[in-house]
Amino acid sequence: MTPRFIDWIWHIRGNVALAPGQSSEEAFERLSPLFQEINTSHERTDDTLTFRKKKQAPQDKMSIFDWGILAIEPGVDGSTLRYHLTSRALLACFLAPFLFLAIGAATVGIGTLEKPPTAEAKKEAEAAEKKLAAVPMNPIDKFLGAPEPEKPDEKKKKEEAEKAKAANGKDKKKEEEEKKGPSPTPAYVFAGIFATLYVGGRILEDWLIKRLFRKRLAGA
Repeated sequence: MTPRFIDWIWHIRGNVALAPGQSSEEAFERLSPLFQEINTSHERTDDTLTFRKKKQAPQDKMSIFDWGILAIEPGVDGSTLRYHLTSRALLACFLAPFLFLAIGAATVGIGTLEKPPTAEAKKEAEAAEKKLAAVPMNPIDKFLGAPEPEKPDEKKKKEEAEKAKAANGKDKKKEEEEKKGPSPTPAYVFAGIFATLYVGGRILEDWLIKRLFRKRLAGA
């Protein structure tokens, strides 16, 4: 897999045709204000401009981009501005849904581990309790006057009564939510939000930057 195959995720490439007779000097002069922003550095040769941005200000029209290179290439039909820009913000928006999907999957896994015992497991536990109840009391203990151990059924009834008493007054809805365990829904919602942000942002930023360069080159 070549880097170009995946770098479209956070790289934006495109081109804008220069007006007939427009020189590289004039084109870069018109684009110059875009690279005079705070925390922006740039280098320029005759036909190429390279820029870097750090801690971009919100009012910066190119704040989403961290690095880029602009080059003016001559052609049969006139010169063309070709640009290659990168954005860590786009990469973060692309990766965020996978993070939240992993969190959702982990939540489902935890919920599965915390599920109440199955009917088969309950039957096995009841059989073990009955077997324990069938064991007679030791004669020596009986002779010494030791109290008989509580039968599992009686013990179970007592525990259930105590649980019912403790649960008395609790909100029913809250209790049901507690039984269900943690929900993966919020994680899936955030994954959907970031996926939408990425798709919308990737398409919108591609269109916006092309429009910005075209307007600047036209002298707007």
